[in-house]
Amino acid sequence: MNATHPVALVTGASRGLGRALATHLAERGTHVVLVARQQVPLDAAVAAIRAAGGQAWGIAVDLGDPEAAARITGQASALAGPVSLVIHNASTLGPTPLRPLADTTPDELERVLQVNLLGPFRLTRLLVGQMALHGGGTVVSISSDAAVEAYPTWGAYSVSKAALDHLVRVWAEELPSVRFLAVDPTEMDTALHAAALPDADPSTLARPDDVARRLLDHLDGPLTSGSRLVA
Repeated sequence: MNATHPVALVTGASRGLGRALATHLAERGTHVVLVARQQVPLDAAVAAIRAAGGQAWGIAVDLGDPEAAARITGQASALAGPVSLVIHNASTLGPTPLRPLADTTPDELERVLQVNLLGPFRLTRLLVGQMALHGGGTVVSISSDAAVEAYPTWGAYSVSKAALDHLVRVWAEELPSVRFLAVDPTEMDTALHAAALPDADPSTLARPDDVARRLLDHLDGPLTSGSRLVA
């Protein structure tokens, strides 16, 4: 078992960056709990990790459900033990094609915030206690350049990621026993990016597998809690 990150929980882990992170964590000896909404691709991701000799479990749940965090933390602990690393990767763009804020309804904005901001908040809130009790841990929130740059039609997503970044900084100030990080993975060849920018050339985008390796290498370095880095 990986001594630095014995048990990891990765949300949005059935595809893209989340699946790549879970796969590479398992290769490094971490026991991984994968969380995703859709059961079939989640089962496939778990099966692939196990077939390669890794330890993995799946929890199918919608992170935007207010009850999801309690279910995830309870099942993860029962399946794999105390979580030492959580990666908040699950995200939603909101309605696509992307639209201006003036054309975004309050319900649509609320849905984006439920998944991208409140879901990670609820989950972190339930996990940091056990992390501190077991000597610490790391909480990674996957951010975006849209958190710091204002792009037309990206309003709901941008607002959620900007708030997530600041949540990381506040957590870091309040809980020094746990390390909190925000990571901008850059533009990647993923289904989410294709939904946002269907005309983008995939060859110009980073591969989730490469980003996952770089991100995990960063985690082993001396990063200050509250930092925001570009993978």
